[in-house]
Amino acid sequence: MANPPRRPTNPMAAAEAAFKPIKKPAAPVHETAAVPNVRELVSIRIDRAVLDYFQSDGPGWQDRINDALRATVQKRTAAEYDRSDDTT
Repeated sequence: MANPPRRPTNPMAAAEAAFKPIKKPAAPVHETAAVPNVRELVSIRIDRAVLDYFQSDGPGWQDRINDALRATVQKRTAAEYDRSDDTT
């Protein structure tokens, strides 16, 4: 009965395998539930003219952008709600 060789046939391959990083399984994504009326820190790209417009009135420009976006969302939500009433 033949014994297996003590050294691998290709020492370079054995060395690379020994130092190869171990891939850890990705951690499961746990999305936290959004708390109502809590602001989140995000990064968005806004045209310079739009940013200048909101910043021209001084401090609070981020609140003004948020208010404008909220008004747009409410307007669209109301329009979608009205359309759903027309179809029923």
